[in-house]
Amino acid sequence: MPRERAAEYKPLSFSTTMRNPARIADFLKCISPYEGQRLTNEIIFTVAKLLIKRKLYRPVYISKNPRLKMILNEERDFSDNEVDEIMQNSPQNHKEAGFDKGWPSRFDTWYKLSMEFGFVYYKMGEPIEISIAGHMLLDAHNENPINDEKIKNVFLNSLMKYQTNNPFRKNANDNSPLVLLLQVIKLLKDDPEENDVGIFRSELSLIICWPNRDAIALYRKIKELRRRYRFTYGDEVVYEICLGLLGATDNQRNRFKLNQITGEAVDEFIRKMRITGIVSLRGNGRFIDFNSFEISKIEYVLSNYVDYSNFTSKKDFFEYIGAIDTNVVSLTQVVDDTVVSDARISTLNQWATEYSKEDIANELNILSRNGESRNAILRIIDKPTRLEFLTSIALKQHFINLDVRPNYHVDDEGLPTFTASGGVADIECYDTDCNSLVEVTLMCARNQATNEMPAITRHLQEAIERNPNITQFSILVAPSIHADTKYMAGYSKYQYGIDILTLTITEFIEQINVNNRIVEMLSA
Repeated sequence: MPRERAAEYKPLSFSTTMRNPARIADFLKCISPYEGQRLTNEIIFTVAKLLIKRKLYRPVYISKNPRLKMILNEERDFSDNEVDEIMQNSPQNHKEAGFDKGWPSRFDTWYKLSMEFGFVYYKMGEPIEISIAGHMLLDAHNENPINDEKIKNVFLNSLMKYQTNNPFRKNANDNSPLVLLLQVIKLLKDDPEENDVGIFRSELSLIICWPNRDAIALYRKIKELRRRYRFTYGDEVVYEICLGLLGATDNQRNRFKLNQITGEAVDEFIRKMRITGIVSLRGNGRFIDFNSFEISKIEYVLSNYVDYSNFTSKKDFFEYIGAIDTNVVSLTQVVDDTVVSDARISTLNQWATEYSKEDIANELNILSRNGESRNAILRIIDKPTRLEFLTSIALKQHFINLDVRPNYHVDDEGLPTFTASGGVADIECYDTDCNSLVEVTLMCARNQATNEMPAITRHLQEAIERNPNITQFSILVAPSIHADTKYMAGYSKYQYGIDILTLTITEFIEQINVNNRIVEMLSA
């Protein structure tokens, strides 16, 4: 048996293969039918085929084949023959410990983070196990509408227990990153010299590379850094400090790249911490602070998870992190709805003022082509939520007298954390002579029609019943509009006499640029 590689001090790095909760849940759905069965290469190939069939994993071969590339935007899954063709032409030159080279090793990269977070346990020849936390995540995504609050609680349950030196990693840094983050923020907030600003974005690199659990020492290092540079130093300064913390050798200096420690790892760290719902971005994304709306959860974590035991057994760690702490998931946000609404509207108005119409249009176009934003805040907001945010800003910018009321969830800074809950429109717009409901989606295939149009029709009918004496209509915005969606909009007009406009993101941008009031879009 080959000797296991020794743990080394290195930066914390979360896999970017699974950036959002929905993707993790979709992958769990594909392995869940095999729960309780012993993992074999046969099961791995079956799961891989299902992931490709459902377009959750897209090998490069698809984009190089015009015929297959067209199917990506069609409503149907790939056929079995097409999946076989894709797999045969997509050799996976990849090897992970404990798995054969090729697709078995690719399987491990897909599910490794889910195992670290305590959602699914697997090992060749052993039964596949989905934890209570994993089932809770699946249940949250299977609910209609998706239960965002439950999703936040599942990830908080995992990340408050997550250890950098867990047995799935060969990382010698002995700390719990979320707990360490909360401890340091509290120390900084309690320090009268620091003006209650939280932790500076660049200082997160120190947490990513911090070798132990000593939050006070980390706080003092941050104080030292601020005394010397305030907040005006370049990435090179914190990079050199991090290399010193890690005791990096010349070889490690070549491996631990500056853009990893000060860029990619920081962005992914913020994404993962924000999924829990307990941290907020402040100062245009320059600082990370407590989300005061969730202070009861923060206090619970700091009271119960600062002291913990390390694990040497992968299975023991999985069982620990995958068990649900019923106390933390039962804590609910106790904040007046008016306070939440005021924060949401204030930030919407701020962005509508500080960013130009061209800036917001460019960001919408990035979403339309599934690109990556360079904006420090937008790039860490999940894309479906970002589309609701940007669409709201665009409406506010172009129709000055329009009362734009988005329903996405926010932190105490008013920045979006999750999409609007079911039962309400994504964005409600009120004018003197009309009301409009705006729905947005990134779905483009046939499920766009089945997932969106019945709810849009129902929301609009209910709004008309409540207020029949004013013009009311709905707008659906998406990167592309499926033919079935257009058909269902026409059917709703014929059957119920209601107006549902279906616009691509490009058409939406064009329409708001040429019309002075939103009601004019009805006759465009």
